[in-house]
Amino acid sequence: MSAGYTPAADARTAASLLLLRDGAGGLEVLMLRRAERDGDLRSGAVVFPGGVLDVRDRAAHAHCLGSDDAAMSARLGLAAGGLDYAVAAVRETFEEVGLLLVDGSADAAALRDWRPRLQAGHAGIAEMCQALGLRLDLRGLAYLSHWLTPPGLPKRFDTRFFAVAAPPGQVAQADMGEALELMWLTPAQALDPARALKLLPVTRRTLQDLALHASAAAALQAIAAAREVPLTMPRRGLGARGPRVVLPDEWAWAEIGRLDPEGRGDVWAEMRHGVPVRLSPRVIRVTAPNPGVMTGPGTNSYLVGSGEPGAAWTAIDPGPADAGHVQALMAAAPGPIERILVTHTHRDHSPAAALLAAATGAPVQGRRPAHAPGQDETFAPARELAHGERIVLGAGATLRVVHTPGHASNHLCFLLDEEKLLFTGDHVMQGSTVVINPPDGDMAAYLHSLHALQGEDLDWLAPGHGFLVAQPQRVLRGLVAHRLAREAKVRAALAAGAAPLAQLVPRAYDDVPAERHGIAARSLLAHLLKLQAEGAARLEGETWHGA
Repeated sequence: MSAGYTPAADARTAASLLLLRDGAGGLEVLMLRRAERDGDLRSGAVVFPGGVLDVRDRAAHAHCLGSDDAAMSARLGLAAGGLDYAVAAVRETFEEVGLLLVDGSADAAALRDWRPRLQAGHAGIAEMCQALGLRLDLRGLAYLSHWLTPPGLPKRFDTRFFAVAAPPGQVAQADMGEALELMWLTPAQALDPARALKLLPVTRRTLQDLALHASAAAALQAIAAAREVPLTMPRRGLGARGPRVVLPDEWAWAEIGRLDPEGRGDVWAEMRHGVPVRLSPRVIRVTAPNPGVMTGPGTNSYLVGSGEPGAAWTAIDPGPADAGHVQALMAAAPGPIERILVTHTHRDHSPAAALLAAATGAPVQGRRPAHAPGQDETFAPARELAHGERIVLGAGATLRVVHTPGHASNHLCFLLDEEKLLFTGDHVMQGSTVVINPPDGDMAAYLHSLHALQGEDLDWLAPGHGFLVAQPQRVLRGLVAHRLAREAKVRAALAAGAAPLAQLVPRAYDDVPAERHGIAARSLLAHLLKLQAEGAARLEGETWHGA
């Protein structure tokens, strides 16, 4: 990591240490139950040893073995002071559970005398090392993760997590102040709902990661091998059961950050059907009540306009033919709806256009598909849109039409220039890849469209299913890489022997559950047709052959 990170100004810097060993059931980690304290969100939680840094930790640099401040700072992405975190992790572990990472042995009775002095803040760990002739042994310490608690909390912590093999010959003992109970647990045991442990989000995720390793040595080797350790900052959101923490790999995380950077905690982390979400002064989203395997949480309809009082609005993808959804969309519009745009004519996106047009008098605009079977037969645009044309919605609001064939021959995306926000329809979905279903779906065209979008200046994606998506170019590159990786598996499946389509599916999609092989077969056919056009595959009867 580069040495450019500055700890959050409103957070206390802290460090935590995972002590690992091998038990009868495999990898075990030492955990402690925190004391119960009123007003403390971590009260009674089962956590790893750790706590906040002490200014006196820096004085212990001279007593460290295995790293210096420059090396540890570089590893932690800091300009300086990285060794303070390692020292704090070792010190807090000694204070809370009585285990101390030292080179050689130390007098147990002397350590018992120093432990309460450190806990009370009457002395620093450097004084203890000096008095007892100890060196803190950091040679086996592995840097695991970096977590920053969400904005908006009354107490925030900027915490570095380390892992190490438990020191042999020492017995853990709770201090009965911070730690009321100690337990050596396998990750599976700690995560077992029957045990009903109160686990913080960082603890739960760390245990899930540890569960991938069979032994302490394997876990430490994998942790040490990680080249970069990114910052993980959850956010606060609302769920059906009330406020909750949203992790960065959850769909709502980026959108919550856009709508609530201060951490008020009033943005929903779940899709709610028919409830308008104001994404910006120019954009409102209303999600249709049609969740499913192909539609995810439901089809998103968007209202886009200048946001000026009394101004007209444009609807994008009115959704399925659901009268209730059309009413919700109309109710969400702050002004009259003056036009209806459609990204493509699959039945979860365009059929409501006719209903909305009848109710508002707004014209429908889009493109007809090259292959109509299986699509919305009611679609009758008043005008077909051309690639590159601009639609002025009002002062400071312009949509540019981008033809993106692939998922469908008539697929369009709409770029809101002022926000660098691309309404993607089904060209880019959140959390999954789209099905390319020939003959209207075309894999070569889809890849070409993805490459073309990489030339656009984009900040956000507004998909037809899911929340707003950040880092568009990273997402687009990932989709291209995924499709090409799948194509490589298709080539390998053909190389293993000629076979009909149905027999190639489990070869090329062996990482996809069998119950989804029917859907996968559609995209497989699209890959095969692309390879056939390139001379890399051929079809004889019903059997596909490699080149």
